[in-house]
Amino acid sequence: MESDCRICARTLAVYIVLCSWISFRVLGASVLRNANASDTMIAETTPCWQNEEFVVSAKCSPCNDFQSKVLTECKQTGYVEKIICAKSHKDEYKSCRSAEMEEHRFWKFEGTMLGLTVVFALLVVSRQRALDRLASEKVRKQIESI
Repeated sequence: MESDCRICARTLAVYIVLCSWISFRVLGASVLRNANASDTMIAETTPCWQNEEFVVSAKCSPCNDFQSKVLTECKQTGYVEKIICAKSHKDEYKSCRSAEMEEHRFWKFEGTMLGLTVVFALLVVSRQRALDRLASEKVRKQIESI
């Protein structure tokens, strides 16, 4: 009985580590990417859209190959919008989040969670079968000893 508890504890520990790792990979990567991007933004001069009002002249769209190589804003999310600052009349690009990108992330997360559900359901079923075998073996031995 004591060995069963150790197996359950190990399984629970593996489950916690696996869930933590997957959560970090799925959710933490974007947080780290945004944190690194903000660190590089501090080193540069402050863009005009942070200090003054602006008007969006081109809506949020995916970066093309040239923009991806040239604009640092493209490296953050892969999408940019063109803006015009009100006071300085500068044309600048600003990183943005598109609905398409958010939907892709959502379905990626849902798929990951569905996969984990299937994996852990299979683990529960196999564990239950193993415990049932141990219980029936124990009952068989008790009946034989009578």
